[in-house]
Amino acid sequence: MKVTKIHHVAIICSNYERSKKFYVETLGFTIIQETYRSWRDSYKLDLQVGENCQIELFSFPHPPQRVNSPEACGLRHLAFEVENIEETVLYLKSQNISVENIRIDEITDKKFTFFPDPDGLPLEIYEK
Repeated sequence: MKVTKIHHVAIICSNYERSKKFYVETLGFTIIQETYRSWRDSYKLDLQVGENCQIELFSFPHPPQRVNSPEACGLRHLAFEVENIEETVLYLKSQNISVENIRIDEITDKKFTFFPDPDGLPLEIYEK
C-alpha cells in the first residue's frame, strides 16, 4: 500500500449556513459542489483548499457535541499553511475571530497560532 496524499478532511457542523459562510467567505475556500441529501436532511459541501486538499463540510440534524481541546485524545487540529501569519491574524481578528498569540515552533522555528471555527473546532495557521 502506498498513500500519496491527504485527499480531504470531513467536518460536521452544527449550523450549516454559518459554517458555510465561515469556510467560503471568511477563509476563502472555493466551492466544488454543494449537495442536499433529503433522505438524511443533510448538506455536503465540497471545498477546495489550495491545490491538493479538500474539506467536506457536513450538516446533520442534532449532531452530538465533541471535545474540541487541541490537547484532547483524537484528532488534534486542522492546520492551514499561510504566507504571512501576521497579516492572516490581522485579517481573522478583523472578522471578529478570536486568535491565540503567535508562537514559534521549537523544532522548525516557524510561526503558528490557533483559532476556532464556528463550532469551536481548533484550526491552526502555520507560516510557510
